Amino acid sequence: MINQQLLNPKSIVVVGGSDDIHKPGGKVLYNIIKGNYKGKLYVSNPKQDKVQGIKSYKNLNDLPETELAILAIAAKFCVDAVKILAEQKNTKAFIILSAGFSETNEEGAKIEKEIVEIINKNNGVLIGPNGIGVLTPNYHGVFTSPVPKLDPQGVDFISGSGATAVFIAELGIPAGLRFASLYSVGNSAQTGVEEVLEYMDLTYEEGKSPKVKLLYLEQINKPQKLLKHASSLIRKGCKIAAIKAGSSSAGSRAASSHTGALASSDVAVDALFKKAGIVRCYGRQELITVASVFMHPELKGKNIAIITHAGGPAVMLTDALEKGGLNIPQIKGKTADELLEKLYPGSSVANPIDFLATGTAEQLADIIDFCENKFDNTDAMVVIFGTPGLSRVFDAYDVIDKKMKTCKKPIFPVLPSLSEAKDEINEFISKGRVFFPEEVLLGNALSKIYFTPKPQNKEPELPEIDKQKIRNIIENADNGYLSPEKVQNLLDAAGINRAKEIVTDNLQTAVLEAEEIGFPLVMKVVGPIHKSDVGGVVLNVKTKEQVEKEFNRMIKIKDTTGILLQPMLSGTELFAGAKYEDKFGHLILAGMGGIFIEVLKDVSSTLSPVRKKEATEMIKSLKSYKLIEGTRGQKGINQDKFAKIIVRLSALLEAAPEIKELDLNPLLGTEKDVIAVDARIKIEK
Repeated sequence: MINQQLLNPKSIVVVGGSDDIHKPGGKVLYNIIKGNYKGKLYVSNPKQDKVQGIKSYKNLNDLPETELAILAIAAKFCVDAVKILAEQKNTKAFIILSAGFSETNEEGAKIEKEIVEIINKNNGVLIGPNGIGVLTPNYHGVFTSPVPKLDPQGVDFISGSGATAVFIAELGIPAGLRFASLYSVGNSAQTGVEEVLEYMDLTYEEGKSPKVKLLYLEQINKPQKLLKHASSLIRKGCKIAAIKAGSSSAGSRAASSHTGALASSDVAVDALFKKAGIVRCYGRQELITVASVFMHPELKGKNIAIITHAGGPAVMLTDALEKGGLNIPQIKGKTADELLEKLYPGSSVANPIDFLATGTAEQLADIIDFCENKFDNTDAMVVIFGTPGLSRVFDAYDVIDKKMKTCKKPIFPVLPSLSEAKDEINEFISKGRVFFPEEVLLGNALSKIYFTPKPQNKEPELPEIDKQKIRNIIENADNGYLSPEKVQNLLDAAGINRAKEIVTDNLQTAVLEAEEIGFPLVMKVVGPIHKSDVGGVVLNVKTKEQVEKEFNRMIKIKDTTGILLQPMLSGTELFAGAKYEDKFGHLILAGMGGIFIEVLKDVSSTLSPVRKKEATEMIKSLKSYKLIEGTRGQKGINQDKFAKIIVRLSALLEAAPEIKELDLNPLLGTEKDVIAVDARIKIEK
């Protein structure tokens, strides 16, 4: 667990400190000194008495007690150093910058494990190894540059990659993005992104703690911990954006069902982020743009006013916002005409509001005032203002700054003249402002943030189901796919509406049951996984003679153990399923069936447990949602019953975590009902 010795140490030793600031041990010491660290600072270097003016202890045994140790020595020497510091010097916090551990080979992994055991035994905390260090308001424990000027209301940044952390900071600083802290967890040998976020959640203080958190992850070792504390922080008013890299190689692994083929660790990451309310980003620039949006007041509505003196960027921004689902409402009427009179001839107020390259700061102020006070159909403003280099624009940027202080509607400044208006931009940043150099990136970020769902307030109350019956079935079943009879019993116990069906290996029973079910009906083989491929599905069986004929043919198909009969139902094919994802829990997927799942991969996903509202949002997020609603004279599907099936599916999974794969495929949906026609369940105990 993160401790005060790591956050605010009264004493620090740099083991491997150097006069050469081009080495990690030299640069981290330099940064600590330049950062005006207030505590006691020591160095351990076996060859020198002083390093950068700081007393050096040639032998660690001679060192006074020290709260934090920063190690910049070869991996093979780290175990002995950690042992002396933890056991003799009461050191409770360690930052290991060195590489050569589990990321390298088995020997390095063994050394890393030994270090963790020593630190754990002495109730300490370890950041790293193989990172760039830690940056807090109390000390600059990183060996890299630039070191951003820290702001208590800036961004908390936790990264699994040291170099990436530096590159992201380098992108953010010129845009005015400020940082409150930086943690480079490296190999996460003891403390990973999840543990740092947990600490930030447990110690969060409204009005004091930073509200924006950025994460860079290459692995998620503890997804439930991440989900719990990210959700908690966001419910407290924080905003979190994250990159999860490494999604392509391990993402897809084959399985014997549709769900298995679609579900992957990356789908699970997507589901986790959505459930937590984390905005997922796919690159450094996107992460910085999203973070910069977070530093402005929250966008409360979809209607954006674009204010510009340059037509092209406004057109591109309009395209990006509309494509992302936000609106650029037309502005017209008497009030619009009143504003137009204040602008130069040739200006337009239709939205985008274009007041020409010759537009003045005074006109900009008028436009913002109208959008704030007189145009009720706008929720926020984007101001695009650069310069062709003909005149200075200090006055315009001053107007933007002042209006950002007084307006209730958010104002997002796009300042594209990075070279010609460099001085003006620097002055704008010096006032604590964050700007956007590129309008399309801003438009994409605004849309992504607006449509990222908020986390639920509490764990969902799942519907009542027959848990005892479910447990009896699971506990008395063997690993593998369950028999159709057991599948039916599980669905019944969970209250999932299903088609009436029977399974038999006896011809006479098949004929009798067929007449009981009623014609027309469907016959399917039981046993073969891919029924259609072996001729094991017959539709629209209308007579008992046809039942006899098809039964005698199908029972001879290889691996067949019986024949399933069910009514021939009509409706739109839907799909719901689940896949157990290691560490994440059950991933629930839903969508339309047929070509929509197999070819178009139009599926929405979430992690169990699922509440009704979340299930409804899953359905509405589908690209094929218009078909579910009903379109061009086609009747829609009963969305309420579809959502209830998803929720009951979640309840079943919570009662039976041994279920590793589950398919309800197809479900048949009509405007009145949604019924499970076929289902498969695989368990592993």
